[in-house]
Amino acid sequence: MGLLYRLPLLLLLTGLASASMIVPAAVALWAEAFQDARSFFYSGLVGLIVCSLIAFALANRPHNRNAIRQLMALLGSYLILPVVLAVPYYESIQTTNFLNAYLDMVSSLSTTGLPLFDPSRLSMAEHLWRAQVAWMGGLLMWVAAAAILAPLNLGGFEVTSLGEPGQDVVAGAARRDTSNPASRLARSAAVLVPIYGMLTLALWVLLLVAGDAPFVALTHAMGVMSTSGISPVGGPAGSGSGIAGEAIMAVFLLFALSRLTFSQDTSSVQKSGLFYDPEFRFGLAIVVTIPTILLLRHFVAALDIGDQNNFVAAMRAFWGGAFTVLSFLTTHGFTSVDWTDAQAWSGLETPGLILMGLALIGGGVATTAGGVKLMRVVALILNGMREVDRLVHPSSVGRSGLVSRRTRREGAFIAWVFFMIFAITLAATTVAIAAFGIPFEQSLLLSVASLSNCGPLVDVVQAGRLTLIELGAGPKVIAAIAMVMGRLEMLALVVILTPDLWRD
Repeated sequence: MGLLYRLPLLLLLTGLASASMIVPAAVALWAEAFQDARSFFYSGLVGLIVCSLIAFALANRPHNRNAIRQLMALLGSYLILPVVLAVPYYESIQTTNFLNAYLDMVSSLSTTGLPLFDPSRLSMAEHLWRAQVAWMGGLLMWVAAAAILAPLNLGGFEVTSLGEPGQDVVAGAARRDTSNPASRLARSAAVLVPIYGMLTLALWVLLLVAGDAPFVALTHAMGVMSTSGISPVGGPAGSGSGIAGEAIMAVFLLFALSRLTFSQDTSSVQKSGLFYDPEFRFGLAIVVTIPTILLLRHFVAALDIGDQNNFVAAMRAFWGGAFTVLSFLTTHGFTSVDWTDAQAWSGLETPGLILMGLALIGGGVATTAGGVKLMRVVALILNGMREVDRLVHPSSVGRSGLVSRRTRREGAFIAWVFFMIFAITLAATTVAIAAFGIPFEQSLLLSVASLSNCGPLVDVVQAGRLTLIELGAGPKVIAAIAMVMGRLEMLALVVILTPDLWRD
């Protein structure tokens, strides 16, 4: 273990990725897809040999000495590691170019899940590899949030922490842990990997019981836990579990609303529990409120067809809206089986702008969900409510408590700065994609899907029926960069580019 502490983080992740290629190789061998089996096995074997040689060469040199270096290694992982992951994928498909394979691996590792290839074009091993890479990307985010982002007050922790973004201070998050970054990373992995694995296993078993095929249940379990929305059958509509499977997946999607659902390692609040967690409560409020409003719209529309008394249709419409809202709020991207029926019952078209807005809001801090995060939205709401109170009652005193004051003042300011950076990045990405001759609606949709790490938006919203595989190299490269920026967040990239922090 001492040797592993001294190795670069990027090298460790590359070795783990190479070792994981044995799984799809075994599946391909079982399915008698020998080309796929050779591609994954040889790629994994070569990767392990190269990583071992580099590890022996660097064994006597210390690495991971501070959190900033680990943050840079994390950025490098999202840019360089997909090259390694794309090698067996490209060799097994054989009918595409390497850029498409690389884009798909960036999409999977960042848990975006862009629908690049038609599901019928990929084999079982290739579908498993996409889901497996996304699953590992979600686990990487779980561990990196506690071991890398939290000590630096990044990734949403800057809203409630006492330190400034990019500063590894004693008063920061992660239980005020200022120990060796490598040992902190190892401890976080030792705690979170078993939880992540057991939750995935439990979801797989429950989906099997609900009626899904074993392979479909496995990929859906990985897709739900990583919020990637990757599916070999196009989501719940192609599976056999129906509403029961959606209900099971909805329960596990709640883990993307707040980190307190599975861990207390980054909690900075005095009162613990989901009841006191503003992210979880605000997320549930959105999941209940928006489907209720849509249901009222359904009810009014049904007056014209005399179906307003159909209680079963109303409940199915509400469930279709609730599951879809929860799925897109957590940037997962599955639509309910009843989503189409709900539209037909009400005559309401797909509310693409609502789904895009939900994806932009995103899930909880330090979860696998993308977007700008619920905590930042809560901080801005609290700040706005306080400002309104001060207009009405200028002499009023705000809520006591250090964390509350921090969230309303400095936290809200930093959240506003992040929103502005996000908006500028979204506008720049949209303009850059549109510069290649892509219509504005499609450019905006692809930008939102990439920056919010919610790839299924492209298929669901269908703005002009955007076909990603037919785009040129320029838009694909921009989309890949946008997915990395959305996963790591722009504020972390600003910290990496700060010259003063390079002195350590």
